[in-house]
Amino acid sequence: MELAPSCRIKVEKLINKGVHIPNPLTLDIGDEVDIERISGTDVTIYPGCRICGKKTVISRGVRIGAEGPVTIDNCQLGPEVELKAGYFRKAVFLEKASMALGAHVREGCILEEEASGAHCVGLKHTILFPFVTLGSLINFCDCLMAGGTSRKDHSEVGSSYIHFNYSPDGNKTTPSLIGDVPRGVMLNEHPIFLGGQGGMVGPLRLGYGCVVVAGTILRSDVLEDDRLIVGKSHRGKVVAHVPHRYMGLSHIVRNNIIYCANLVALDQWYRYVRGRFFAEQELGTLVYDGALENLALAREERIRRLRDMAGKMSASLDLSSPNSAAARQKREFMDRIDEVSNQLAGGRWADAGKEDRERFLTALEEDHRQRSGDGYIRAVKGLPAEVARTGTEWLQTIVDACCAGAAEVLPSLHLFGA
Repeated sequence: MELAPSCRIKVEKLINKGVHIPNPLTLDIGDEVDIERISGTDVTIYPGCRICGKKTVISRGVRIGAEGPVTIDNCQLGPEVELKAGYFRKAVFLEKASMALGAHVREGCILEEEASGAHCVGLKHTILFPFVTLGSLINFCDCLMAGGTSRKDHSEVGSSYIHFNYSPDGNKTTPSLIGDVPRGVMLNEHPIFLGGQGGMVGPLRLGYGCVVVAGTILRSDVLEDDRLIVGKSHRGKVVAHVPHRYMGLSHIVRNNIIYCANLVALDQWYRYVRGRFFAEQELGTLVYDGALENLALAREERIRRLRDMAGKMSASLDLSSPNSAAARQKREFMDRIDEVSNQLAGGRWADAGKEDRERFLTALEEDHRQRSGDGYIRAVKGLPAEVARTGTEWLQTIVDACCAGAAEVLPSLHLFGA
């Protein structure tokens, strides 16, 4: 067995840099891969791995393929990430994030510090905040999950859990917000627990500290914090099914707007807060660029899915009385989707909460300077409570402004009590 000449040259250069490759003949590296984006410090690439994509970044201490072959395609891996086996495409993994055997992680995903998944986990357009832990045999696409304060106090999804993200009408306007961005980024909220062999029918929202009992299928929002949720089975019945009725249109649109608004706030958090910490890491600015790209991709995906559903309103109008409230809502959503999309654009709300932002950043800079050398997690967790509250108020102002702008465009849907 012999490597292709271009691959052999890259493998030799990696070995010379200090990358540990136990069986070089089994490694496949694409011609487009820039090995300057691969650290030579404590990196291990086990047999049977494939690395491709010109944007791929592998930082110090990364271990790839310890449990089986790994394919990495245009992913950005922060320090000490472990991808033990599976397929990873256009995803970002921050410091000490990990995924086990059989993982399938695709575009729009960001796993923040120490987030992890056990074997056979599928993710796409999923954002996990620090410490969030996924069990085995899980499909968890189109979610953002926060909560918890450490690896010993973390939000968790039990094994055999499904986030149902595709409707019978062929829509994926189904993103679920488990926790939120303004409070979640401060790493001081109670963890959320989703019991195994359960599921969530998106789009839903769930408060911090909630515990969903194993086997429960969650079908409605639970916005209060610290609730024990015990599901009940549907009564058996067979009834007529009428496609494309969209009886819950306000709920679907509302939760999609709130989800997008949280993504806008998270983008601002990355730009104003996280950027300085990435700059302190080897190859960190490249990982940072990948995270910003994925945040933009996540927002574009949600807007695209909303637009797709708006395009189906014309056929749905035939199922409603012409002058009914339902018809007015559908027509308004269909006719004004371009305006809604503009309201959800990221840069539109960059100055919302500016005064709170400046106060927060000043306090963060002073605190970080006093405790020089602290990484992102310790810096955020070390903030005084009043400083953390100011940061949350800044980000919540962004969320509220974005939601209010979209609600103004769609008055007949009464999205936020208007």
